[in-house]
Amino acid sequence: MVTLADLQVKTLGAPRFDSPLASYVEGRATNQYYVAESDRILMDDTVELVQGRDVPWEEIATFEAGGPRARLFFPPRTTRAAIVTCGGLCPGLNNVIRAVVRALDDHYGVPEVLGFRNGYAGLDPESGLEPVVFTRESVADIHERGGTVLGSSRGARDPGVMVDTLVRHDIDILFVVGGDGSMRGAHVIHEEIERRGLEIAVVGVPKTIDNDIPHIGQSFGFQTAFAKAAESITAAKVEAQAAVNGVSIVKTMGRHAGFIACYSALAAQTASFVLIPEVPFAMDGPNGLLAHLRRRVADRGYAVIVVAEGAAQELLAEAAGGATDASGNAVLVDPARYVLERIRADYAERDEVVTLRYFDPGYTIRSVPADPADAVYCARLAQTAVHAAMSGRTDMVVGRRRHRFVNVPIPAVTKRAHNVSPDGDLWLSVLESTAQPLSMT
Repeated sequence: MVTLADLQVKTLGAPRFDSPLASYVEGRATNQYYVAESDRILMDDTVELVQGRDVPWEEIATFEAGGPRARLFFPPRTTRAAIVTCGGLCPGLNNVIRAVVRALDDHYGVPEVLGFRNGYAGLDPESGLEPVVFTRESVADIHERGGTVLGSSRGARDPGVMVDTLVRHDIDILFVVGGDGSMRGAHVIHEEIERRGLEIAVVGVPKTIDNDIPHIGQSFGFQTAFAKAAESITAAKVEAQAAVNGVSIVKTMGRHAGFIACYSALAAQTASFVLIPEVPFAMDGPNGLLAHLRRRVADRGYAVIVVAEGAAQELLAEAAGGATDASGNAVLVDPARYVLERIRADYAERDEVVTLRYFDPGYTIRSVPADPADAVYCARLAQTAVHAAMSGRTDMVVGRRRHRFVNVPIPAVTKRAHNVSPDGDLWLSVLESTAQPLSMT
């Protein structure tokens, strides 16, 4: 069980400087803009959950509220900051970069921000990658295109070498934009900084297109991703309906969590089956996918199957062979191709006609610009990260809970993954939408 102690954010020390944001609160009470140090956001959202903790009220698990503080740890006009983007692409990366640079410049008077290129590789001199200098002018239009102007990469680097780079460039704040692996790397960098007794803040903006980081509400880019995936599901239905015994298979991202598959299927409202990593299924037998698929096609003339990339790995473990990528993640066997070939073989064995279509919109989804809702979210996350960093918070990420922005310790978001609950209301909504069986095992 997560406790209040697990959610305490570290600081570099007592605040020493007045915030230059006073102009924003002129004529208003300061508490209408600045966040009080005592402002906390409940973790649990029901009375039953709160009461079930059976601890005094002052020990209830709560998050630190995000936002600007009246007092800062870093002197605004002499602070040097840097950004690094790590891992795979995601809609909104350039929005976050732009918003961090603009918030530092417009609100705090930080004149320039360094950008380390190609993920953590840019913090290693052996990579030969020199950092770029961001100004408010140089980032003016970057949010209009997808990808990241900094480039990205996977894999860890020596924390000592990376901290040496930060020291050499006189960096006071490092903003890390990345997923759970990147946040583990950020925590290791923080530990090396702490071991040396340095005053460098490390603040994360969590990025995962799979939406599988806990405690942050929703990761940026996720809404754009499932909206684009829904377009592919709609196209898949058109193709399937136009064919004899048409079956379309749409592969979505989601190594360990089926959120994109679930949300895109609910948005499109045309999927017949949704297969996700959290819910095992069988291919064969009277209650297996093949039997249910044949009945659905016979009844309606077509079917659309949405498959998350991490689904069915228990059926494909032998084919995977235990291989891992540069980040240490298991190399997955494509479950959508596996399902497609099994369907082909099943119909062939019965000497029946089936028309198969395969859709993989993954890289298209990752590379598009953020939609308006995600663009707003990226800007507000980035601003919250800047406020936290300037006040001396460190070893933390920003997120949103109960419609409030919060600061969360990195260890709290890397201890476990965020998954679709097979007993939760999201999965039950998917079952209602698709009319697929509760279990196919």
